[in-house]
Amino acid sequence: MRELVRTNDMVLISAIGSLLDGAGIKHLVFDQNMSVLEGSLGMLPRRLLVADDDNDAARALLTEAGLANELRPQES
Repeated sequence: MRELVRTNDMVLISAIGSLLDGAGIKHLVFDQNMSVLEGSLGMLPRRLLVADDDNDAARALLTEAGLANELRPQES
């Protein structure tokens, strides 16, 4: 799994999830239930991950959608 996006913006997570769903790219959102521990303040970022095999396609999709600035740096 590769981390694609890390953000506190739940609307952005939802929008990216919809884009990935539309392209048939499976993804997972980690840390979305951390609000129980943080008191629903939204301080802890959520992480959106995709499979290693889908990483390039997901990055291209987000870049095409104008969301390249939200992408995490590529791991080597």
